[in-house]
Amino acid sequence: MKFGYLIDMDGVIYRDSHLIPGAARFIAELQEASIPFMFLTNNSQRTRRDIATKLGRMGIDVEESHVFTCAMATARFLASQKPRGTAYVIGEGGLLQALHNAGYAIVDKDPDYVVIGEGRTLTYEMVETALNLVLAGAKLVVTNLDPNCPTSHGTRPGAGAIVSMIEAASGLKAFSVGKPSPIMMRMARKSLGLDAQHTIMIGDTMETDILGGVQMGYHTVLVLSGSTKTEHLASYAYGPDKIVDSLATLSHAALAAELSTKDEFASLLASPLSEDAPTQLSSLYGEGFHGNAPVVIENGNATRVLERIATH
Repeated sequence: MKFGYLIDMDGVIYRDSHLIPGAARFIAELQEASIPFMFLTNNSQRTRRDIATKLGRMGIDVEESHVFTCAMATARFLASQKPRGTAYVIGEGGLLQALHNAGYAIVDKDPDYVVIGEGRTLTYEMVETALNLVLAGAKLVVTNLDPNCPTSHGTRPGAGAIVSMIEAASGLKAFSVGKPSPIMMRMARKSLGLDAQHTIMIGDTMETDILGGVQMGYHTVLVLSGSTKTEHLASYAYGPDKIVDSLATLSHAALAAELSTKDEFASLLASPLSEDAPTQLSSLYGEGFHGNAPVVIENGNATRVLERIATH
């Protein structure tokens, strides 16, 4: 099976309305090689058509099917839990349309769920209504827990900030569906027909893109063209498989070859090995592993590999 990609957008493909250099070239490489890919976003405001149109105007010509939003993930999840349910919504067009497409009705009395997304028209009255509906028994769901989102004017409170008011006032915790939730990460992967071993998550945010990929067992690539910088990495207990400055320095052919080698090596370690293990490892990693091969073999299994392999 070939590799496929889940790709974050803001900070990876563009910043505000400006395309990040190298992004169009990388997507074109995937398209020319018929590599499956999908854009993932925690922005619930826009529909997938809106997003595909925005990308097209930037020079990246993709179909609506290449876009998967947290609004879509939320709507599909709710439909799987309670088909043809009802919801009170704080959010905009992307979330409302996704819920309608999933068979949900939008109501302001006795809803099954209170669903919180991003909203530029938020009022205190809307928050108060949502709070009282939750206290009356509606289940609280949020499209994602991002505390803020960048805009051309600075920073705007995100869905996570909005729902935190209702959580604090009600004493209840919202259920989140967007990245890094396994629900959204799994839905997107299955839409591409990929298994976890052949899925590559590319993102700029450690707390969502990379964490989500790590939790799902995907390969992960962190780009430094967005929110995460090199000096931030030391504070995380997990890390990406690869770090690049931007998509300008990433090639699918080279990355696929690199990951295939790592996967083959991991498979080798997971299987019983003979005393010919040094020769097997040399075929993967070069002549430096002949002779005193950096592998300890006990009872037919490789039990320890030195730093050179771990960081290869």
